[in-house]
Amino acid sequence: MIDAPLTAVSFAPLAVALPIFGAALAFILRRKRRTQATVTISILIITLCLEAWMLAMVWGGGTYSVTLGGWAPPFGISMVVDGFSAFMLVVSSIVSLAVLLYATSQGMADGDEDGPVSVFHPAYLILVAGVSNAFLAGDLFNLYVGFEILLTASYVLLTLGGTTARIRAGTTYVVVSVASSLLFLIAIGMIYAAVGTVNMADLAAKLPDISPGTQTVLHVMLLVAFGIKAAVFPLSFWLPDSYPTAPAPVTAVFAGLLTKVGVYAIIRTETLLFPGNQLSAPLMVLAGLTMLVGILGAVAQTDIKRMLSFTLTSHIGFLIFGVAVGNQLGLGATIYYVAHHIVVQTSLFLVAGLIERRAGTSNIDRLGSLAKLSPLLSLLFFIPAMNLGGIPPFSGFLGKLGLVQGGAEMGGPLAWTLVAVSLLTSLLTLLTVARVWNRAFWRKAEDAVDPDPLLLVGANGTGGGTYDIVADEPASRYSDRGNTALLPKGMLAMTAALVLVGVALTVFAGPLFEFSDQVAGELMDQSNYIEAVLGTSEGHTR
Repeated sequence: MIDAPLTAVSFAPLAVALPIFGAALAFILRRKRRTQATVTISILIITLCLEAWMLAMVWGGGTYSVTLGGWAPPFGISMVVDGFSAFMLVVSSIVSLAVLLYATSQGMADGDEDGPVSVFHPAYLILVAGVSNAFLAGDLFNLYVGFEILLTASYVLLTLGGTTARIRAGTTYVVVSVASSLLFLIAIGMIYAAVGTVNMADLAAKLPDISPGTQTVLHVMLLVAFGIKAAVFPLSFWLPDSYPTAPAPVTAVFAGLLTKVGVYAIIRTETLLFPGNQLSAPLMVLAGLTMLVGILGAVAQTDIKRMLSFTLTSHIGFLIFGVAVGNQLGLGATIYYVAHHIVVQTSLFLVAGLIERRAGTSNIDRLGSLAKLSPLLSLLFFIPAMNLGGIPPFSGFLGKLGLVQGGAEMGGPLAWTLVAVSLLTSLLTLLTVARVWNRAFWRKAEDAVDPDPLLLVGANGTGGGTYDIVADEPASRYSDRGNTALLPKGMLAMTAALVLVGVALTVFAGPLFEFSDQVAGELMDQSNYIEAVLGTSEGHTR
């Protein structure tokens, strides 16, 4: 704990309240689309600034809580700000803002001068509110509420447009999400019956007093519920069929954030409620299977968005790897890798949206000549793809190296097996993204299967060059799909900005790893969290 001003933490509830207020205002302004977009973007910028302030306050260490409703813990609602929650808030808001600006630019380029459909903005802000609420939740029921807010907003976003494929995918997503939420709610009820509280700080102090058998049952139930939401094998079957059908910005923000909220819940409960690596061996097995099954599914795909959905699932296994290892080195690497995974996966899904827009498809069998047609687009794919594949010196390599070192420090046959599986998964990931690079960007368009006519026109040099810049373009640089600009500046700029954030994770890897190691130490020491919520120290505010 540190002696620090509590001003930023006092405003922590605004990280949830501001997006909710913004959603209500955006809904009221649904007939004034430009104003609606301005309000939504402004709310996200303000929220990001607030969260950055909180992160700056806890950067050197410390855990702080705010109690709402006038009831003292453990009866009142507590929001807890520590290094882990503040870091996740900032990374998620950066990604959310970039995707929102990308979506707004896409909507304007598609003939809607003010942006995407009007329901998008309120639903998007509700999604952000749910994510923030989950990261700040100091009790299990408030965490459950955060998940339900996510479910409501994500179903609306997933089914935008009302196509048959999106409705079908949305139905699968909702059924699976409701099942996991029901299991989580049952677990909460059982925990309350066994201990008499759902406040996580109070639970950390009281759970050791109940029988080991009851602890194990409660532990497994929470892991299964969060494992479904995080897409951990064998509970990940729903993700590759649900995400690719949504609009590109929706798929991108889902890939970046939704599964990470499940991972966050696993890390928080494993370190706070069930410390000591009680289920380390089963978690290592699940981590290895998640990595292998996910990446083997990715290798078999020809559609870029489905391929990325499988790599998304596969790399969740790396995060569970760090949790299963349970030492400070592995947990610190996991925290760093979470940020890497959020940024890089979101970047790649945004690039996939640009590829689909430029070429009329995201199927690599029908793509070609993209490196010639759009050098900028090829660069925007290459950097995060190599980062995802773990090529030095990118953040993907650094995070995986930290996880491998954590596994080596733990030792034992299972840990070394998992290290080998992680290395194999990295090689297969590199193979997967290299295949996309070779076919979509370097192969000639005329060698593809049924390529889009516009690819052939551009590849033959009759379209006037590249398509990166849309200002003052001739009519030949517009597709026949609604006469829309192929690569709008705003979409390119936001994708490039997020790619640069991924590069920044490499450039500033030193201080970020130090911070992640510090956060891992705080997570493994329950006393700071318990004292901040239940104690009377300076870390506790009301």
